[in-house]
Amino acid sequence: MASIQNSYAPEYVRVIHPLDDAPEQKCSTEGLGHVSMTPGVRVSLTVLRAYLVLMTLMLAYHVLDLAGVLPAIR
Repeated sequence: MASIQNSYAPEYVRVIHPLDDAPEQKCSTEGLGHVSMTPGVRVSLTVLRAYLVLMTLMLAYHVLDLAGVLPAIR
């Protein structure tokens, strides 16, 4: 009967939490210009804005309906 050799040797990696690590130098953003948006990004952000406005209006309607402020439309 043949025996199987287990050659697995786990590697141990020391993990340091960012709050316990030494602070690093931050990158300077001086001199950087504005980044222009592509048309796809502009459309995506507009759709996201419209979605968030719609959800906010629906939430406000639901809260006002539960509070009894709105007249019954049934």
